[in-house]
Amino acid sequence: MSDPVEQPAPVPPEPEAPFRRPQTFGGAVYIAVVAAALVGLAITVVGPWRTGVVWIGSGLLLAAFARLVLSERDAGMLRVRRKWSDVAMMTAAGVALIVLAIVVPNQPGG
Repeated sequence: MSDPVEQPAPVPPEPEAPFRRPQTFGGAVYIAVVAAALVGLAITVVGPWRTGVVWIGSGLLLAAFARLVLSERDAGMLRVRRKWSDVAMMTAAGVALIVLAIVVPNQPGG
């Protein structure tokens, strides 16, 4: 009789981290754009609304630029539709927000 070969104990799987890093550079840019939108929203709620809206518009312009220069593979969560469609919509929304923040006149009593 031979001694049975001792098997190593199975290693339990590691619990999944609550926050995973983005897999692409576009994913990191997406997180930056969301952060800019949240900062803009916070500024809009507690302070000068024009500054907050410009933050949101600037975040959209950053996203549009990143979508324009990144490859399809590296775009990550910025890639929703065709490249030019994404760039056009984010640019239009970003410019519109910034222009409206500049153009809207001050209201009396506000």
